[in-house]
Amino acid sequence: MAKAAEPIRQRNFSGSKAKDNTGKPAPSAAKSGKRGRSPLSASEIREIFRRFHSENPEPKGELEHINSFTLLVAVVLSAQATDAGVNKATRALFEVAPTPAAMFALGEESLRDYIKTIGLYRTKAKNVIALSQRLVEEFDSTVPDDRDILETLPGVGRKTANVVMNIAFGHPTMAVDTHVFRVSNRIGLSRGATPLAVEEDLVRIIPADYAMHAHHWLILHGRYLCKARKPECWRCLIADICRFPDKTPAPAATA
Repeated sequence: MAKAAEPIRQRNFSGSKAKDNTGKPAPSAAKSGKRGRSPLSASEIREIFRRFHSENPEPKGELEHINSFTLLVAVVLSAQATDAGVNKATRALFEVAPTPAAMFALGEESLRDYIKTIGLYRTKAKNVIALSQRLVEEFDSTVPDDRDILETLPGVGRKTANVVMNIAFGHPTMAVDTHVFRVSNRIGLSRGATPLAVEEDLVRIIPADYAMHAHHWLILHGRYLCKARKPECWRCLIADICRFPDKTPAPAATA
């Protein structure tokens, strides 16, 4: 978890219209924001991620895993579930089934017993066994380093594929979950109405030297500071840049 940031002084930033990491204008970032908010400039976008990097240079995903296969399974199981809940269930599971062959041999019924505390566990058990079977039969029990192929596996959508591509194979992908979607729209990085639109915006505007860890920084920021119901703006390290108009004031001191 990224450590809490101390309040910082207001800073003035100036710069040209936001550009992508190739120097071309970023269309969505360059448009006026919601409720008349001004767009983030390229220098402001860089400063946001410079601060995230300074605060937490090597952010890590919070799903526990042993290898690329267990990472894939953990991300599939994490849909509509908390990372903590998934980790609690998979610690024992991954001891007995750390490979596609072992998971397939475990079988759907036994798998359900391990993950029954996770939401939608019946559907997820079916998908995990099916994807394990495909990995064994079609990919020599190896998780493919290919997003398009990953998305053909049962239970694997674009977000899951992006997470695996980033963490397991070191690609600078943008996995847009509920936190990334909310934070990106709230602070002014995107106006996307869908996860894919937000992903495309982020790919365009985030500087290449910060792209590898960008989605982790945004996830952690949304999980621990820029929360859905009551963002803790008073201790946010990018509050002076953020375009969110309804910043939450610090709670009153108690005697």
